Amino acid sequence: MKGKYLLGGLLMAFIGAAIALFAYTTIIEKPSLTVAKDSSKIEESDAQAILTSFQMQEGQVDFTYAAEQTVHAVVHVRTKTMIEQPQNPMEWFFGDRFSNRPREVEGIGSGVIISPDGYIITNNHVVEDAENIEVKLNDNRIFPAQVIGRDPSTDLALIRIKAENLSFLKYGDSDKLKVGEWVLAVGNPFNLTSTVTAGIVSAKGRNLNLLEGDYRIESFIQTDAALNMGNSGGALVDTKGQLVGITSAIYSPSGAYSGNSFAIPVNIVKKVINDLRQYGEVQRAIIGVKITDVTSAEAEKQNLPEVKGALITEVTDGGSAADANLKANDVITKFDDVNIGTVAELQEQIGSHRPGDKATITYLRNGKESTVPITLKNVAGNTDVVKVGMGVGVVFGARLESLGTSERRSYNIDQGVKITELNDGLFKDMGLKKGTIILSINDKKVNSADEVRQVTSNNEKSIKSIKGIFSDGRIFDFRYGN
Repeated sequence: MKGKYLLGGLLMAFIGAAIALFAYTTIIEKPSLTVAKDSSKIEESDAQAILTSFQMQEGQVDFTYAAEQTVHAVVHVRTKTMIEQPQNPMEWFFGDRFSNRPREVEGIGSGVIISPDGYIITNNHVVEDAENIEVKLNDNRIFPAQVIGRDPSTDLALIRIKAENLSFLKYGDSDKLKVGEWVLAVGNPFNLTSTVTAGIVSAKGRNLNLLEGDYRIESFIQTDAALNMGNSGGALVDTKGQLVGITSAIYSPSGAYSGNSFAIPVNIVKKVINDLRQYGEVQRAIIGVKITDVTSAEAEKQNLPEVKGALITEVTDGGSAADANLKANDVITKFDDVNIGTVAELQEQIGSHRPGDKATITYLRNGKESTVPITLKNVAGNTDVVKVGMGVGVVFGARLESLGTSERRSYNIDQGVKITELNDGLFKDMGLKKGTIILSINDKKVNSADEVRQVTSNNEKSIKSIKGIFSDGRIFDFRYGN
């Protein structure tokens, strides 16, 4: 009888399995946001490896030092956001009683202080769209926070509070983190003050397809440290108290902890946060290829020694890979002498570099291994610094992301890009808003930010027509000129 109950429970858990980005939300009232870019210098926070944990008994590790170093540097983040409601036809007949006026939604998450003067890392999904951000320290002091910069491609954001002499965490090295190594997760689950849980690194380089966008980077550290709603943006630290990741997601049938949790590697975090701090925009390096994981069939076809590597399916003209004479069907096995087993691992290594950086790529072609030097470029195909508003996926002041399968199905469309962030520029001047889906420009279908650039030749004056769907479901078709 017990076996039947156990089997039933397991089946329900697998059927209900889902990916959960966990910023907790409830509906309340009131808005007001300050977005600013500050130019003061952020303190360098690289960590020196100091062995401070010790063995209590054989097989037992003392976590007290790491916990003491971490809890005061992890904060509670509370946000308030106004959301627009879909148009309600009942309002036409019965007035304001059925009005779908904008409502305020409250969210909670965690953050990690990385400098004594108040710079804090959190997840992009925690502060995205926030019109008011409040930070509560572990000593119960509360401060308003400003957004310094966000990067949806990695789900990271940098915010700041006006405070001094704060406890902060130093960066560790996620590349050196090993499967089986002990780690601590510190955050504010369920709106509690800093809470510490322990686990081991279960895997590295996990790609969960959580994030959207053509240039997303997913290479999560998987752990079995317990995370729950409100942990997003918290710290994953090693037993020395060094920051090795930013907690971001759980894999769960219920929305609560169920054995697996995921963190963004600190080597990606450090690079993205330094870019946001220094430039206000992430300096995304790319090699100019489309890639996929090597399959058993492909390994057999190419007579590869292992089912590992990143298979190049397409090479972009004028890109770094083309300059290095890489070709379709080449299999990348190393990047700067770091072994590459999956696309996620390659993305992680490239994601820690900037345009203009030099590296080496080792690849297999027709069974022969070769290594070539490569100079990384930006999305525009050069090594220039990308200015604010001109980053990955940004066109005419709007950040555009390709539609997912579920969105295409819900709108019954087979193409389009969605405006996920809107700043000053042409699309804002046209009256488009965040959440708008652009289906075609100049009667040509578009599926990515790159295609929008190509159709318009990156020139505002070239737009003669634009068709799409507003966030409330209304279709528009704007025509300009003759």
